[in-house]
Amino acid sequence: MRINKLEQDLDHLGACNLDALRAFWKDRFAAPPPKLRSARLLQHLIAWRLQVAAYGGLDDATRRAIRRRGAMVPEGRDLGIGAVLRRTWQGRTIEVIVEQDGFRWEDKTYPSLSAIARAATGTRWNGPRFFGLRDEAS
Repeated sequence: MRINKLEQDLDHLGACNLDALRAFWKDRFAAPPPKLRSARLLQHLIAWRLQVAAYGGLDDATRRAIRRRGAMVPEGRDLGIGAVLRRTWQGRTIEVIVEQDGFRWEDKTYPSLSAIARAATGTRWNGPRFFGLRDEAS
């Protein structure tokens, strides 16, 4: 019976807009939802929490395997130190250099390409997509 309720809740999430998802979160988890602007991401977070409640979370072996992988490396760092990324944005060329500890733009080091894209444009961007490292469809 618990699984049937889970399936109903998961189906319901697909029809919810961002405001409805925030209300669902607050009602179910008795806490304010994370400050997200993406309905899809909030749907995934709620679905994860509902499934953990129904089936349990990650087992110890999986948690250990995740820890063994180490810290995540920001996308773009795999291009190698010294690699240069360029993007023309509204007539302005944005040039970024991959460094050991991040990405350098205009004599300042940033932890991610997204941070640079945000600083350069004033809006939130997926940095790897902004700099052409991902397809538009992905």
